[in-house]
Amino acid sequence: MNVLIIAQYFPPDLGGSATRAFNVAKGLTLNGCNVTVVSAFPHYPHGSIPPEYMWKPLKVEWMGKIRIIRTFILPLKSEGLSKRILLFTCFIFASLFAIPLVGKVDVIWAANPDVVAMVPALVYGLIKRRPVTTNVDDLAIEDLYDLNLIKRGSVSASLIELLAKFLYNKMKAITPISPRYVSSLIEKYGVDRRRIHVVYGGVDLNIFKPKSFEQSDPKKDEFIVLYSGAFSIAYDFNQVLNAAKIVEEKDSRVKFILQGKGELVNQIKSSIKRLGLKKVVVIDKLLSREEVAELLNKADVLIQPLGDYGKPHMGVSTKLYEYQAVGKPIICCSAGQPAKYVEETCSGIVVKPGDYEALARAALYLKNNPDFAKKLGDSGRKYVEDNLSIEEVGKRMKTIFTSLHE
Repeated sequence: MNVLIIAQYFPPDLGGSATRAFNVAKGLTLNGCNVTVVSAFPHYPHGSIPPEYMWKPLKVEWMGKIRIIRTFILPLKSEGLSKRILLFTCFIFASLFAIPLVGKVDVIWAANPDVVAMVPALVYGLIKRRPVTTNVDDLAIEDLYDLNLIKRGSVSASLIELLAKFLYNKMKAITPISPRYVSSLIEKYGVDRRRIHVVYGGVDLNIFKPKSFEQSDPKKDEFIVLYSGAFSIAYDFNQVLNAAKIVEEKDSRVKFILQGKGELVNQIKSSIKRLGLKKVVVIDKLLSREEVAELLNKADVLIQPLGDYGKPHMGVSTKLYEYQAVGKPIICCSAGQPAKYVEETCSGIVVKPGDYEALARAALYLKNNPDFAKKLGDSGRKYVEDNLSIEEVGKRMKTIFTSLHE
């Protein structure tokens, strides 16, 4: 089977959407599929285009068995509504220049951003006369509301919702990453339930796995609480830093590490100075997946500090699967599906978004109860081993795609 994936974000881009697209692509190749990805030049979230892509309309490369056709994108940071719209519009048009290069196609999957990627995906579908499907990492329009980038009930909101409804109903299959998206797709966008197939994000267990460190490791005298990912407005780093302030006053051996890139990095650094934090370190750089796995293994606790937007979080970040895969306990700040997932898999402690005191208590509790922390970490690892390897995710996706030809 020849699968074409349309993904504006693809590694080395940061974020769950890029990771999800890569995991599905690799999982499909492990199940015997030929995979071509049409993606933008690496750009997210910093907006810096690597020199090897500059002044080129296209660049074809390989990532293992995955063929990638990179297309032009504007060198803009992904911040604010206007810049995001420019980036989305640029990708919609630039991705079509890859049409002569994609070759044989049996099915098309719009990976990210779902509403944006569906537009060129439908064009490819018309030209190739093949079924078009889409991923749903999140309901992008709902995120615009939650982040106050657009107002509900406005003319622009109504037009975007109408476009989204049209696009979703042109898809032969929809593969949301969370069951919480199903009711919205049916009730708000009128999607036929028979076309919706929940497929969790998955994790590469060959990269993300527990690793034991020698007793001489310099971290032995420190208890490390780590966040790894994008410094984006989806996360509440004030909750983390205020918790770190409390912890620092109670136990100087606890160290917080924040690793990633994104629009909030300067704000985070300023807050650290303002609070006078001495045990918080920011690693402001991009890491490979292997380097991320190495860093996660050096931590004792991993945190998912989701922001509070006034409603439960609906999706489940790929980050949680990676956290579980290295066998570390999780502190999940959420009142929605991520919290439910962590509780059901017995892999961590859940606290309410914004409750920095509860986050501090959870970190100290896990430090002082190592046996309980290990039990949580082991439970998370076992769950992803049994259910969420990228091989299993690829098998599930291939089954869905194959059914469209029957």
